[in-house]
Amino acid sequence: MEAEANSGSPEDSWAFIQKPGEGCRTVPLAGHVGFDSLPDQLVNKSVSQGFCFNILCVGETGLGKSTLMDTLFNTKFEGEPATHTQPGVQLRSNTYDLQEGNVGLKLTIVSTVGFGDQINKEDSYKPIVEFIDAQFEAYLQEELKILRVLHNYHDSRIHACLYFIAPTGHSLKSLDLVTMKKLDSKVNIIPIIAKSDAISKSELTKFKIKITSELVSNGVQIYQFPTDDESVAEINGTMNAHLPFAVIGSTEELKIGNKMMKARQYPWGTVQVENEAHCDFVKLREMLIRINMEDLREQTHSRHYELYRRCKLEEMGFKDTDPDSKPFSLQETYEAKRNEFLGELQKKEEEMRQMFVQRVKEKEAELKEAEKELHEKFDRLKKLHQDEKKKLEDKKKLLDDEVNAFKQRKTAAELLQSQGSQAGGAQTLKRDKEKKNLGFL
Repeated sequence: MEAEANSGSPEDSWAFIQKPGEGCRTVPLAGHVGFDSLPDQLVNKSVSQGFCFNILCVGETGLGKSTLMDTLFNTKFEGEPATHTQPGVQLRSNTYDLQEGNVGLKLTIVSTVGFGDQINKEDSYKPIVEFIDAQFEAYLQEELKILRVLHNYHDSRIHACLYFIAPTGHSLKSLDLVTMKKLDSKVNIIPIIAKSDAISKSELTKFKIKITSELVSNGVQIYQFPTDDESVAEINGTMNAHLPFAVIGSTEELKIGNKMMKARQYPWGTVQVENEAHCDFVKLREMLIRINMEDLREQTHSRHYELYRRCKLEEMGFKDTDPDSKPFSLQETYEAKRNEFLGELQKKEEEMRQMFVQRVKEKEAELKEAEKELHEKFDRLKKLHQDEKKKLEDKKKLLDDEVNAFKQRKTAAELLQSQGSQAGGAQTLKRDKEKKNLGFL
């Protein structure tokens, strides 16, 4: 067998390896070898590691998303009820560790708080798309690390999106169509009609047909249960025809007959959650958890994540082939991208250098112009100062001349006054002498 497999060209060997069922002979084993225990080994390894499953619940406030999750997993999950007063759509994520038998499940439930409560619902889908992309990005960054720990990495990628449709009985809202169209390439969408006991059976049937027609006419791709596995092909094919599921959730147990069952009590009667004649809750649980949970996980990785990964790497410039459609290795792509980046870097550096030189020249010209203006202003001020100084000097000289003239006049006046005083004294002496002479007579 080994000689036959290794004979021929490498292409023949590759074809043999790729298609072992074609052209190869069957060799009966002489005894028990033991590779039939491989499935058991995989099961034991998977059970020891545990599993993870992430559900995104999208729907308007008050459609019973939390109640349905409690009913699906038969557990009371902790959570705060959301109000209708949220300014925008917020995503709230909670992770729980569940144990059933010897199988552990790390369950993450992500709810859209405030979805559909705003007056302007134009951008309501954006936080949801950004959240899903953020989980893909986190996984991609972990994959691109040199030292990866994917076996211990908590996978937060959304595996299933339960889209809750209001039981209006008429048609899908524009918000529902726009949101599902934006999400169908990023997540496995399973549409469900919430609180289906609010409308009659006949209206519910028409509503399902209307929803399916609108989804097809608007090109919305919802998750189809796989039919390639013969063991589940029949039931999955049947369940695909029942989409969207009409469900009812309830954590209240009522005694019906001799059994305690989850149900809702109304004045007009009782609605049993697990009664397939009343709603499709059992169908949803079977399809989502018991039959197709692993396929949902696989579809998320092989389809939605791979699409995100491919687009992201193409945006970064990585390709599998060169322009001539020849194989292009990652190393060659990296080198080409690196050289392209270095070329762009050098080009930008040269542009920045030229811009710097130009800015320096412009600044020098501005400084020279400013310096010229300062010199002109200094010359004007200097000339003005000299003129003012000359005026002051002329005025000072004039004042000095006036002071000198005043002093001369003052001196002349004092001299005249002194001469007048002397003349007056002489006349007085002469009169006294004359009086004295007259007295002797």
